[in-house]
Amino acid sequence: MKTYIDHNHLPFWINKQERGFTLIEVLVAIVVLSVGLLGLAGLQTVSLRSNHSAYLRGQATLLAYDIADRMRANMSAVQTGDYHEPTLPTTIPNCEGSSAYCSSIQMVQYDISQWNNRVTGWLPSGAGMVCKDSDLSDDDDATPDDTKCDEIFTSSAPYVIKIWWDDDRSGNLMHFVTSFEP
Repeated sequence: MKTYIDHNHLPFWINKQERGFTLIEVLVAIVVLSVGLLGLAGLQTVSLRSNHSAYLRGQATLLAYDIADRMRANMSAVQTGDYHEPTLPTTIPNCEGSSAYCSSIQMVQYDISQWNNRVTGWLPSGAGMVCKDSDLSDDDDATPDDTKCDEIFTSSAPYVIKIWWDDDRSGNLMHFVTSFEP
């Protein structure tokens, strides 16, 4: 049985000509929905960028703790200043394992080599330096090429761990600096 609507007996507030959405109303709804979705996509992009930046800062913090722990394990080299801007030989001693014996200076070379490998491996364009620095106020201007460290080892200055990386791959280096008192 078919049901027919008698348009003559519809309530007064229903216009007989209205039968759904017009094309303009649908297009406006699509534009509003599209703008909202683009806003969500932009918010997601900013969130991912911020999370990645926080991740890299966390990695830099872990790397600073890593070298500080290595230094604590080799206190004789810390006290004599062997960790102050160390230079690495072409052949790095292998101080790992129970059969390997290394002097304190060889341990410094091994530690710095291992640490530098981690810094460059974990951080984009990563670079790091351990040095004595009596003037921490100039560290904002420090770069991997100009570390702003003390030229001469002074026992009263704190050790400073400086790490740089390219946070957003734009060429602008971020830096992390922490002092270390043995």
